[in-house]
Amino acid sequence: MTVPKALRLDDRSIISVAGEDRLSFLQGLVSNDVRQVTNGGAIYAALLTPQGKYLFDFFIVGAGDALWLDCEAARAEALARRLGIYRLRARVTITPMADAISVVAGFGTGAAAAVGLGGADPGAAVALASGIAFLDPRLPAAGIRCHLPTNDAPAFLATHGFAPASRDDFERHRLRLGLPDGSRDLILERSLLLECGFDELNGVNWNKGCYVGQEVTARSKHRGLIRKRLVPARITGPLPAPGTPIRQGEQTVGEIRSGVDGLALALLQLDALALAQGGGPGSELWAGESRVAADVPAWMHLAGRPQHPGLSR
Repeated sequence: MTVPKALRLDDRSIISVAGEDRLSFLQGLVSNDVRQVTNGGAIYAALLTPQGKYLFDFFIVGAGDALWLDCEAARAEALARRLGIYRLRARVTITPMADAISVVAGFGTGAAAAVGLGGADPGAAVALASGIAFLDPRLPAAGIRCHLPTNDAPAFLATHGFAPASRDDFERHRLRLGLPDGSRDLILERSLLLECGFDELNGVNWNKGCYVGQEVTARSKHRGLIRKRLVPARITGPLPAPGTPIRQGEQTVGEIRSGVDGLALALLQLDALALAQGGGPGSELWAGESRVAADVPAWMHLAGRPQHPGLSR
């Protein structure tokens, strides 16, 4: 019988944003509608430069009188400092939780049901005995995330019927779905959200009003300015290092990002991707000596393909 898998994500950390202005403070900064969190849900969002380029991405979930930001551990202090720059007179406190709270990811058949979230919508959250669990707000297939006191994490996995997963198990799961992993896949102060699927992954709200970088993000959408996309790919040959250029004929048309075991994410020019999917002479994609084959998932909206009906936020 198939059982869900789970592991502690040692590369993730929690920042607590507390205080009576916490909702309005974050609402004016991030790409998604923070008010959704007050309805018992979690959201996925990004903090951008004023020019609309990527700086940080994170999950936000309510934890009592605070909002918890699930972010990259290596960049948690930098995120806290950036939030502090914007704090001004807002009545909020910004506190990195360091090692006190662990982030646990659960995935596979039965992961949601194991924590009482079977059949719930993406982003739905539930209180646990000593923490919080929520369905990944990006995609139902992504699984669940749990925020738990670090000492409670091993017992949680055992009592809820999860089998231990390796990091490579989790990476394969993530890469097959085409989910970027923060600054491993997005380039600081260069990447645009819509190049990386944030719109379709419920990471952007088009009706919430202004936030940092909103004008550029909206213009990219309404003027059709996106010419590249981050897509999952299968690699035949040695796995190229992140940053390896992707060639089509004599042209450089993209680059490899994170990968494991013959799976990777690749940033590709859309015209090159369309040519590769059409086949024919000169359409093959190569990174170093390895063949790259894009494996575009059903949720991803590319030119000429309908948008996934379940992703409208």
